[in-house]
Amino acid sequence: MQFHFQEFLTLTFTLFAVIDVVGSVPMLISMKGKMGGINVWKVTLISGGLMILFFFIGKPFLNILGVDIRSFAVAGSIVIFILGLEMVLGIEFFKPEKGATSGTVVPIAFPLIAGSGTLTTIMSLKATFERADKNEYMILLAILINLVIIYMVLRSLNLIEKVLGKAGLLAVRKFFGVILLAIAVKVFAANVSGLIK
Repeated sequence: MQFHFQEFLTLTFTLFAVIDVVGSVPMLISMKGKMGGINVWKVTLISGGLMILFFFIGKPFLNILGVDIRSFAVAGSIVIFILGLEMVLGIEFFKPEKGATSGTVVPIAFPLIAGSGTLTTIMSLKATFERADKNEYMILLAILINLVIIYMVLRSLNLIEKVLGKAGLLAVRKFFGVILLAIAVKVFAANVSGLIK
């Protein structure tokens, strides 16, 4: 099994597009304000842990729980849809308790960063690479590169907030809220048909 740089770049950019940490910036800034800050290391490590865990045991784990990939994707799409509504309408659905660290895991690490789309993409890529007898560990390297990008974006939230300003942040937040809604609808539509018999 050889290492193909072009294939590695494609993997890295595919995961970057699916994770869409840049598009999640307005939501992350909003969550940071609500929770009084984000533990950048913790979010990065939990997100990375979920991605690597699903790389190795994703499909068997879901099978043990009696959950198929389609059900998992639909559930994630509903959470993403609610987050998108929050961004567009300015209504607060997610209300973490003051001082609670639960927001680090839900909805930041999951589903904003390591969402159902990301996790199912990782499982799909692994299955594809196994069938083609390619070096599947390139996927792990692509995950690590994306974790570095996630960490850098999370560390730069204050700077991004200053550059955009309140008006710019509001505009970007509403725009990406609509994008999140569209992604949620697409994921839901693509997977729900297989559940309804």
